[in-house]
Amino acid sequence: MVMIDNDREGTVLRIERSSIHDGDGFRTVVFLKGCPLCCQWCSTPESQKFEPEQAGETRYGSRMKVEDVIREIRKDSLFFFISTGGVTISGGEPLAQPEFTKAILQNCKKECFNTAMETTFFASWEQISSILPYLNTVFVDLKLVSREKHIAFCGVDNEQILQNLLHTNDAEGNFRLIVRTPIVPGVNDSEEELEKIGAFAASLTRLRHIQLLPYHRLGTGTYQKLGRPYLLEGVKSPSAGEMERCRATVRRFVENTV
Repeated sequence: MVMIDNDREGTVLRIERSSIHDGDGFRTVVFLKGCPLCCQWCSTPESQKFEPEQAGETRYGSRMKVEDVIREIRKDSLFFFISTGGVTISGGEPLAQPEFTKAILQNCKKECFNTAMETTFFASWEQISSILPYLNTVFVDLKLVSREKHIAFCGVDNEQILQNLLHTNDAEGNFRLIVRTPIVPGVNDSEEELEKIGAFAASLTRLRHIQLLPYHRLGTGTYQKLGRPYLLEGVKSPSAGEMERCRATVRRFVENTV
């Protein structure tokens, strides 16, 4: 029998209900706080720091035990089975709190909830591989393949991310791998970078499909509330035509590009 540490505490940003954008069906999304990356287009800057924050009358994040999180999740269990939905762990970066994330997912699997995780894969493979058996779907961000650009725009080297994605080729478990790439004009929408993304994604044997997501400016108001600069001021969302051009390029390498 797997022992689950339900007394373990973690920092939760918020818990959202009835999401339809974070996996199949209606989903309860547990957003954890803290991320080792600092992407310039991040739409949830309140998720970046690991400790709870106060901005005016708004508090971002709180400490919770695993059992408290599961108690909140159970309130939505009926909707999971009606909609074939489930639970998604997001962030911040869930792998920055690996034991807390693992314990939540272990409970979810024990109660037969469908599980998903949204992650950058910026963690040790040992941490990732210990969590994958408790996941039905893993959404991994592949923001850039070019190392220098990744450091410049995301604040960290991407070698570990790329290697971890390659490790999924031989990983145990029945999880679905879905890669997501935010298309940010002037950052990763060139033909050269899109070809690199497509070629790398094509090497992932577990890949179900790759999603190209248009850059948006949601969250800019939160930067102001937190007193932080928004570094992509002036960058506009790509048009429908520009997004289709990007998909056409990546589709040359991965047919199932959406």
